Amino acid sequence: MRHHSKQRHSHHHKGSHKSQPPSPSPLPDPMVPEPSPEPAEPPHNDDNPTNSSGVFDVRKFGAAGDGMTDDTDAFKMAWDTACQSDSTALILVPKGFSFMIQSAIFTGPCKSSLVFQVDGTVMPPDGPDSWPKNSSRRQWLVFYRINEMVLQGGGLIDGRGQKWWDLPCKPHKGNNGSKMHGSCDSPIAIKFFMSSNLTVHGLRIKNSPQFHFRFDNCQNVHIESISITAPALSPNTDGIHIENTNSVEIYNSVISNGDDCVSIGSGCHDVDIRNITCGPGHGISIGSLGNHNSRACVSNITVRDSVIRASNNGVRIKTWQGGSGAVSGVTFSNIHMDNVRNPIIIDQFYCLTKSCANQTSAVFVSDILYDNIKGTYDVRSPPMHFGCSDAVPCANLTLSEVELLPAVGDIVLDPFCWNAYGELQTLTIPPVSCLLEGIPKSVLGNNDKAYC
Repeated sequence: MRHHSKQRHSHHHKGSHKSQPPSPSPLPDPMVPEPSPEPAEPPHNDDNPTNSSGVFDVRKFGAAGDGMTDDTDAFKMAWDTACQSDSTALILVPKGFSFMIQSAIFTGPCKSSLVFQVDGTVMPPDGPDSWPKNSSRRQWLVFYRINEMVLQGGGLIDGRGQKWWDLPCKPHKGNNGSKMHGSCDSPIAIKFFMSSNLTVHGLRIKNSPQFHFRFDNCQNVHIESISITAPALSPNTDGIHIENTNSVEIYNSVISNGDDCVSIGSGCHDVDIRNITCGPGHGISIGSLGNHNSRACVSNITVRDSVIRASNNGVRIKTWQGGSGAVSGVTFSNIHMDNVRNPIIIDQFYCLTKSCANQTSAVFVSDILYDNIKGTYDVRSPPMHFGCSDAVPCANLTLSEVELLPAVGDIVLDPFCWNAYGELQTLTIPPVSCLLEGIPKSVLGNNDKAYC
């Protein structure tokens, strides 16, 4: 049987990125994240919006900053000018102003590295009725083909999501339960696509219509000391979603929203999540994977030194029936659960309706370590749930120092296991007697499964 390694990561970032963070620091206040150093005020030059200091203030490009005027063109001009700079350029969104900008794509590659300094407030049009008809309703701020960029500041990105959440086609809304036909797309607040060597630091972002951050086809991503907030019932407002992205570090941040704090999609590997306060929300999830019989590969994921509170789930792996591929090499370590409904859950029967057909193929889940997971659970669900595929059971699940007690009452629920193979390194609370020993026959007898 293979052994887990708690230190798997060897991320390499350019610039000042560190492969390992300093020892865990106190978590930031969710409303007052660690501020970034404010840049020096650029010298005033009314004739030339740029200057020798490399600072590109969006107001010098015509942004009004009154919260009502459309400042999109000024932001785009500042970006395009900074992007052509031969040395590191800083795009400044100054403190004390509110900038309304439409859906926009900021495109690279640029000649040098960029710093996007948000010290003021940035927000989109207020709701779907204010969204321009010719703009994508699926995205707001997109950074495309960027290498070496820092997005930081002590300001606020306000997604103004309430009117999007109130659309009658949303799952939790509607008059008398009715749903409208037609498009129900809502924009992701910030998306990085096909980009590399990215840092997001010190920002507050709230109330995105859909995901707050999405990283798709990116590499070398460092996120630290950010605050993400949205109401607990806001639909599909994942804090940080990554897809086909590798070498990711998410540290020292507070995420409270209506969906997953962090969700890890297919094609991700080498992800290190540390010192996160998560909840209310849906916890930290790998998946969902394998939808529409697709192939999914996720490996080398570590979540440690974190708190999950008042959430529907704690640490979760979820896959659809009919998929293929593998999830392997995952460590959940030193995590405190506070009144979490499903603290530890593997669900290989994930389905959004009650009519999903049973299928034989599945994403293979193996080499998962749960180490020092302690706290309380909501008694509506068992504290541990390992629901694995009939045809492709979970293999090499390891539990060590797991202690989960009911948040209310003193009746400890039994864990649930289905086709889950693994071992206990220590006694657990509650006792786990349902794990199967050894290696499943489907794994031993099928070497050409090509898991990933």
